[in-house]
Amino acid sequence: MKRIARDNGLSLFFLGLFIATVGAQSVAGQRSENADLAEHGAQAISWWAYVASPAFAGALMENWQSEFLQFSLFIGATIWLVQKGSNESSVLDEIGTEDDRTQQIGRFTPIGGPGVARRNDALTRVYENSLLLVMTLIFFATWFGQSLNNWRVFNDERRSHDLSPIAWGNYLVNADFWEKTLQNWQSEFLAVGTMVVFTIYLRQRGSPESKPVGAPHDETGSSG
Repeated sequence: MKRIARDNGLSLFFLGLFIATVGAQSVAGQRSENADLAEHGAQAISWWAYVASPAFAGALMENWQSEFLQFSLFIGATIWLVQKGSNESSVLDEIGTEDDRTQQIGRFTPIGGPGVARRNDALTRVYENSLLLVMTLIFFATWFGQSLNNWRVFNDERRSHDLSPIAWGNYLVNADFWEKTLQNWQSEFLAVGTMVVFTIYLRQRGSPESKPVGAPHDETGSSG
């Protein structure tokens, strides 16, 4: 068990943080929701009722879709775009999808490598883009989930003010949907952009996200 924990420490650490923060968000969200209901003279709801509500699901999806959008764009952009001096960039003269030898495809696949890489056929073409494909699919799935849940919340608010609900398609062009979407997107783009630039000049000893402490600022695509 100790070896498993050591070998998977990074994923287990973030899984633990994810579960803890989702749980804390659900508790805080329920209390906020009940405070709002009390102000309107309505009955409080249970924790489970809040977790099953579109308000909670919409809040989760808002954050998840922006995270997967961030990674999808970053994965795709770093194939062709570089940033001199950044650890988050490919080496300046190594942009593009690279040749089969570099990517260890077909006869260049080492022992222990994925069998699909050795095939070098149509299935390999899918596999060699699988990271970007899966991240993008999850983005669209969670963005769709966000739209459905926030649409339900939006219509519940309209009903509480004696207004007619609107169709889902109309909600997709409504300012409420895009305000909730764009406020998450801009934060993700800011985070990625600053990380790209910060790794030019700042260091963290021992982290693969940083260049070696003594590396020149213009050294690109190295890891410490």
